[in-house]
Amino acid sequence: MADITKVAVDAMGGDNAPGEIVAGVCDALAKAPDVEVFLCGRKDDIEKCLSGRSDADRSRIHIVEASEIIETAEPPVAAIRKKKDSSLVRALELVKSGEADAFVSAGSTGAILVGGQLIVGKVKGIKRAPLAPIIPTKKGASLLIDCGANVDPRPEHMVAFARMGSIYAENALGKKNPTVGILNIGAEEEKGNALVKETFPLLKELKDINFIGSVEARDIPAGDVDVIVTDAFSGNVALKMYEGVGSTLISEIKRGLKSTFLSKLGAALALPALKSTLKKFDASEYGGAPLLGLRGLVVKTHGSAKSKEVSNTILQCRTFKTQQIQSKIENAFS
Repeated sequence: MADITKVAVDAMGGDNAPGEIVAGVCDALAKAPDVEVFLCGRKDDIEKCLSGRSDADRSRIHIVEASEIIETAEPPVAAIRKKKDSSLVRALELVKSGEADAFVSAGSTGAILVGGQLIVGKVKGIKRAPLAPIIPTKKGASLLIDCGANVDPRPEHMVAFARMGSIYAENALGKKNPTVGILNIGAEEEKGNALVKETFPLLKELKDINFIGSVEARDIPAGDVDVIVTDAFSGNVALKMYEGVGSTLISEIKRGLKSTFLSKLGAALALPALKSTLKKFDASEYGGAPLLGLRGLVVKTHGSAKSKEVSNTILQCRTFKTQQIQSKIENAFS
């Protein structure tokens, strides 16, 4: 048996918990025999979700009772400190103790960011931990770092984001010598705000990344840059616009294909190719956003995540472990 990847899952976090979370766990276990899961949450609720599933491998599912739930609207720091028996805190503590290799939650982003840094802790040499979602592009996938954790980083933090993102892209996405760009309002080096202008020359000096200069938001979908470095404010705006335009286009394409008899006939003929194309741009295919730079893997999925995204996020954790990304980041900053 291969080395087991143990994932602590916040079963009560997210809009569709615990049903879709448990379903995603079962799907992941069916695909990966070398994965075990700790389902943290209210035992009775979890058992109800498992009872109807014949594919639930109970030998690899461990239920960890947690009586409390951290809601999205709660102040993150207060929630982490007061709700010690919450599903989110209990799952993070399993990573801290080494019982689990990774943490997955669709719950409160703020609580995950705070809990990850307070409970799991940052790697020595890393001052800020960025969120790094994988986004679909024409050429496969790219990494956007940061997208929500550090609104006002300093240039040295951005440099660390670039280095961590390069390590992650090379090992998780299979990008050999991945290209790294800084999100900007133009391609010219002299453009940008103060943060970009101060960070740009620092990235040019780095010998351990393949920095290619500025990248504009409109160029991201083409996939010409493997790692896009930015602050959390700009990154989150870019990500939400990306997701919004994508879902709107897909909705409009579907509506157009159903509008007339001839379009329906054409849609039937084009359906296999259309499904394959749309699947490439489905963000849920790539899992969640890891909070890089911590002493253990912490991954945030969308609050609206359903079973497919949860399953892919768990499989993403397995890749993180098998490719030894954690130790590679630690070694780079030691």
